[in-house]
Amino acid sequence: MKIFNTMDRRKEEFVPLEPGKVRMYVCGPTVYNFIHIGNARPMIFFDTVRRYFQYKGYDVRYVSNFTDVDDKIIKAAEEEGVSASEIAERYIKECRTDMAGMNIEPATVNPRATEEISGMIEMIQQLIDGGHAYAAEDGTVYYRVRSFKNYGKLSHKNLDDNKSGLRTLKVTGEEAKEDPNDFVLWKPKKEGEPYWTSPWCDGRPGWHIECSVMSKKYLGEQIDIHGGGEDLIFPHHENEIAQSEAVSGKPFARYWMHNAFLNIDNVKMSKSLGNFKTVREISRQYDLQVLRLFMLSAHYRSPLNFSREMMEGAKAGLERILTAMDNLRDSFEEAPERAMTEEETRGLTELSGLVKKFEDSMEDDFNTADALSAVFEIVRLANTTVTRESARKYIGKIRETMEKLLDVLGILPERKKVSLDAEVEALITERQAARKAKNYARADEIRNQLTEMGIVLEDTKDGVKWRKA
Repeated sequence: MKIFNTMDRRKEEFVPLEPGKVRMYVCGPTVYNFIHIGNARPMIFFDTVRRYFQYKGYDVRYVSNFTDVDDKIIKAAEEEGVSASEIAERYIKECRTDMAGMNIEPATVNPRATEEISGMIEMIQQLIDGGHAYAAEDGTVYYRVRSFKNYGKLSHKNLDDNKSGLRTLKVTGEEAKEDPNDFVLWKPKKEGEPYWTSPWCDGRPGWHIECSVMSKKYLGEQIDIHGGGEDLIFPHHENEIAQSEAVSGKPFARYWMHNAFLNIDNVKMSKSLGNFKTVREISRQYDLQVLRLFMLSAHYRSPLNFSREMMEGAKAGLERILTAMDNLRDSFEEAPERAMTEEETRGLTELSGLVKKFEDSMEDDFNTADALSAVFEIVRLANTTVTRESARKYIGKIRETMEKLLDVLGILPERKKVSLDAEVEALITERQAARKAKNYARADEIRNQLTEMGIVLEDTKDGVKWRKA
């Protein structure tokens, strides 16, 4: 298995720190509002990475945090006249709802920053004692970036290169810094803000320290994979490395993985442009399984463009998969118990080749786009070779294989159950009565009415089946 390592900018063979085990840390959202589809991309992708490792038999310990104390959370609380903890609690709950809708497995641990403050204070003190941090007169604690020899090794930025994107001028309020690039580990409280007592002042932690502390606590000083969006490479992940390695003296993560940005209609998503889309908004237009399939339709390191056309394409693709699974289940129920024909044996040989294509794609830096291509080829195989007269063993093997591969991708193999309200139930009953009375005009009229309501009917020999459009 090869993974593109951001640190070295090349694909490298994956070798875990401990055979058979994978320790992953993925930066989670700051919970001040509903998560947006930019948040959804790393959530879906790294959940898929985790699922593939599990499919291959690894014991995966997966940690993803919630940042529940932050300037944005405090601002939202002030605007609503509630506490910061109320805002955080509300949107953690909403985030979990959206994650469930995208079929994202719960992390092994979802630590919250506010529950790990004591660990942050302890690590900050260790950094001060080691000469890597210093406290200003007002109680602000800064990390001394020039004390860390390899600062910039992940982002490939040079402290002495003015063109590298690092800061060269001090700004108002940062006069106490020894270097413009030093970053905050602890900051003094402001009136009305949540705060904790520390040796330096009553205040709260900076953003970067929380992930170093939580990763160490729940995964140890060294981890296999650290992931997140490419916007986190600098400064967040660069600063995590500086903090963690200054304390441990060991390499923090063996593999750094970053997904590319998500654009909206070929324009970068931002609130100022009015093209900011939340997962909750998308869920009102599409099943979130469609969003998941869309996110996996491109390689994670490639920019992905969100548009109605792309989502409609993903919706059609999901429908192809679910229809094939419906047909496999229906055919299996009636299939005879008999030996497979030569043609069916050849079909299973082709199936094995497609499973290999799927696995080869996933092991080549988790190329979900090519893996999905293999799944659609299995759909084609099922649609062209499976009938109710096919051997039960043949149908069962294709169905079982499809279910396993879809599980890796986090795509549910069955349509979500939709409860029909009384009006729809009454219309279906009326239509059945009209057909029995040979009043086909009325039956067609009801079918059209149900179609407008988003209910699709299918008349089969086993009776009327329905699904949500």
